[in-house]
Amino acid sequence: MDVFKTQYDWIQRTRESLFDYCETLSPADYVKELENFGGDSVQSLHVHVANCYRVWLGNRALGKSLSKIEIESVNNVEKMREIFRGTDDLVYEFLKKFSGKWDETNKVDGRGEFTALWLFTHTITHEFHHKGQIVKIGRQLGYIPPDTDLIEPQ
Repeated sequence: MDVFKTQYDWIQRTRESLFDYCETLSPADYVKELENFGGDSVQSLHVHVANCYRVWLGNRALGKSLSKIEIESVNNVEKMREIFRGTDDLVYEFLKKFSGKWDETNKVDGRGEFTALWLFTHTITHEFHHKGQIVKIGRQLGYIPPDTDLIEPQ
């Protein structure tokens, strides 16, 4: 069993649950910026998470030259799902490259050296941090979220 692939599969399940929830938001609420969240919106947090994967795993660990996703290019949940399908491909490429080499370090442009395990952990915990914020924004806009926590797989 590939533990990290299985772990990421679970992350995808929780992400899909979050996307289903986001589809219940009106289009205006999906992009609505909330002052008490530093001007962030559900849309901007989703883009931020995708960009984190692109920068840390794609550009820094895999040596790619991936451009930043601009928020204006993603204005609905279906487009965001499309972005994350690309993120999934990137993560699987990363997992394949570093399989069995989790202690291998990567120099990151003046920031130091990070192991592959740290890079993977950073990106997935970052996503879960912002998942909680997205749910909280939805609550503040009057939506009742489902349980988006990682629960035992079916």
